[in-house]
Amino acid sequence: MNGRIQIRNMAFHGHHGCYPSERRQGQPFFVDLVLVADISRAAASDRLADTIDYAAAHEICRGIVEGRRARLLETLCGRIIAAAFRKFPRVARVEVTIRKPAAPIAGLLDYVAVEASQDRPVRLPRSR
Repeated sequence: MNGRIQIRNMAFHGHHGCYPSERRQGQPFFVDLVLVADISRAAASDRLADTIDYAAAHEICRGIVEGRRARLLETLCGRIIAAAFRKFPRVARVEVTIRKPAAPIAGLLDYVAVEASQDRPVRLPRSR
């Protein structure tokens, strides 16, 4: 049984952007994370060890958004996706959306956002 584990609207303060003022002052970022995995084992066992720990997934996002600076939201999405695959071997697909409500745009808007997704890369066996 496949499941979509979703954590929506996580709020963090980060220092990302193309302009020096964005990197210096920082601003809010909101992250949605979806982890697609086989959840049949967890459904049968009712054990956290058999599924994805939501707190660990939140910590991945927090560490990346509040950590090393990036110019682009695309870069942050890529870092989150890669970290999720490293941390959770059961995850087959990662989807992430990062919203930036304080984007330096002269005009009214709710936010700018980047959505990215990736299926787990398939590793082919090495030939001898």
